[in-house]
Amino acid sequence: MQITAVIPAYNEEDTIEGVVNQVGNHKLIDKVIVVSDGSIDDTAQIASQAGAQVIALKENRGKGAAMRIGVDRSKGDIILFLDADLLGLQEEHINSLILPLLDDDIQMSIGIFDDGRILTDLAQKIAPFLSGQRAVKRNLVDQIPHLEMTDFGVEVALTRYINNNDIKYEKVRLKDLSHVMKEEKLGLVKGFSARLKMYWDILKEIPRREKVR
Repeated sequence: MQITAVIPAYNEEDTIEGVVNQVGNHKLIDKVIVVSDGSIDDTAQIASQAGAQVIALKENRGKGAAMRIGVDRSKGDIILFLDADLLGLQEEHINSLILPLLDDDIQMSIGIFDDGRILTDLAQKIAPFLSGQRAVKRNLVDQIPHLEMTDFGVEVALTRYINNNDIKYEKVRLKDLSHVMKEEKLGLVKGFSARLKMYWDILKEIPRREKVR
């Protein structure tokens, strides 16, 4: 069973190397694909130097599209989705996401930050279906229609699909893991604006979540 890590990234030059190094050194990961989604910094170059296969999109197409492109370029039976701005990623976190899928019945794992930072922990405890840290069986990803059109609502779309189709999944705790907040990356005003856009993308998906819980 091959496992491919797909990491969508937009201007994440400060954190992408650490994420790629951890994933690339993991004994269960066969390939690391970074989809640089129209980045205008050194994200693509740094990811390539760290050993990832890089797909550099000329224009920003959104997170859902970047994930779809990464999956289409992969051959993995299991796809590990990780955010490019993670802080504190360790082998144990990757194990926690991947190992449940070795059970034939479990089709997806969803990672929830725990004891990382208060604000990021709280956000995921309130809305765990928004987590970008997931492992998914390839045949499940291929069943989800229009994934490339969901942008930041992609996590909602994934969770909605498994709940509406009674597909088994497992939530796992990712202790001491966090990520860089948008306000930290972009400054208060631009970061808050980017956060509002993200929430809007998510809200467009939520009305269709008939059974998401």
